[in-house]
Amino acid sequence: MTPPPPEKPKVVVICGPTGVGKTSVGIDLARAFGGEIISADSMQIYRYMDIGTAKPTPEELALIAHHMIDIIDPDEDFDAVQFSDRARPLIAEIENRNRIPIVVGGTGFYIKSLLYGIFKSESIDPKIRSRLKKDAEQKGSRFMYDRLKQVDPAAAKRLHPNDTYRVIRALETVESTGRPISEHHQSHGFTDNPFRGLKIGLQMDRQKLYRRIDRRVDAMIEAGFVGEVKKLLGMGYSTDLKSMQSIGYRHMADLIESRLPRDECVRTLKRDTRRFAKRQFTWFGADTEIIWHRPDQLDQIHRLVNEFMG
Repeated sequence: MTPPPPEKPKVVVICGPTGVGKTSVGIDLARAFGGEIISADSMQIYRYMDIGTAKPTPEELALIAHHMIDIIDPDEDFDAVQFSDRARPLIAEIENRNRIPIVVGGTGFYIKSLLYGIFKSESIDPKIRSRLKKDAEQKGSRFMYDRLKQVDPAAAKRLHPNDTYRVIRALETVESTGRPISEHHQSHGFTDNPFRGLKIGLQMDRQKLYRRIDRRVDAMIEAGFVGEVKKLLGMGYSTDLKSMQSIGYRHMADLIESRLPRDECVRTLKRDTRRFAKRQFTWFGADTEIIWHRPDQLDQIHRLVNEFMG
């Protein structure tokens, strides 16, 4: 008789929009069930970027083991493929310590790549990549984004015009393979699933979340967000970097370099963060496997995890 295949490792995922309370729920679960946290946040990976990324506090980091935080410098490239390649072995290590891997974050593509795999663009011509990077430096991000809209409108719709890194990745895929990156993703199908995942999404009344986001922006500025960005600029990190073009960091840079007055900077940062949360709701809302709870429904969340872990 053929022995049954080994049971897949179990992973608990806490996801949802920015500002909803994922960090505190993740820490609560890790304490209750003996877990370690793998951050699935595309900004918390960067060193020196603490306030604007809402990283767990030093006290929270001391309380529970966290992974995938402060792993690269702001000028290093990083994507969902690299996230998956580095986070998957961590799950095995955490399991070997008889702990529970708890993935916490709002970067939906990171979570998807970790649980199901991702298309790897192995046939990219490095000469094409180099040329596109030079074009971006000379002609700017808006020019590259407009070019992408012509050749892969589906990809352009998903990306922010300032996300030069991903815009270039989409353009180089079209030029190297003759097919848009959205087609590659579709044909890949995300069928590589080495884990059993329990996905818990956190949600709350939209207007309540938006008020929380507004208060969080005020708190970040009070905590020294402007000084954090000044320090990054002083260290030589350009405002053109993917990390520095992210929400909050590009706004602070505009304030520091006098492109925006303070009141307008704060207003647009709050508005853009609310819009980002709305896009996250849309992304996670399309995932039928997610079980939704409010962050204050800890008893129900505990019961779910308890049943899942068996």
